[in-house]
Amino acid sequence: MLKPWMIIGAVTVVVALGSNIIRPKDIKWFKRLQRPSWLTFEKLIPVIWTVIFICGAWSAYIIWESEPGSSQTWFLMGFYLLLEIVVVAFTPVSLWLQSMKVGAIVGGIGFVIGLILTLFVLQISGWAALLLVPYLIWSPIGTFTAWKIHQLNQ
Repeated sequence: MLKPWMIIGAVTVVVALGSNIIRPKDIKWFKRLQRPSWLTFEKLIPVIWTVIFICGAWSAYIIWESEPGSSQTWFLMGFYLLLEIVVVAFTPVSLWLQSMKVGAIVGGIGFVIGLILTLFVLQISGWAALLLVPYLIWSPIGTFTAWKIHQLNQ
C-alpha cells in the first residue's frame, strides 16, 4: 500500500519536472541575458530549489497526518499543489515568453500564495509552517533577481 509521504513525494517530483518543459531556443535566449554583478550564487539555485521542494513536501505530509482525508486537509493539499504549480511555472513561462518581467510577476504571485498557505498551515502546525519559511525567504530573492535581469535586458 502506498503511504501518504510516498504520494506527496511523487506528486512533488512529477510537478517539479514540469519546469523542464523548455525549448533549446529558450535556453539560448536565457544564457544570453545579462545578469546583475551580485548574482554569484546562480549555480546553487537548483540545490536551493531542491531543499525548498523537500521542505514543502514534508510540510504537506505533516498537515496530511494531522487530519488525514478531512475536507480542510484536502483543501490545503490543493493549496500546496497550486503553490508548486505556480513555482514550477516560473521557468517555462519566463522562457517561452522570453520575459523575465513575466517571471518576476509569476514569482510575486507565488510568494503571495506561499504566504497565505503558511498562514493557514500555522493554525494547524508550527513545524509545517516553519518548513515553508525557506520558500518565503527565497521567493523574494528569486523574484527580485528576475526583475533585475529584466531591467538589465529591456
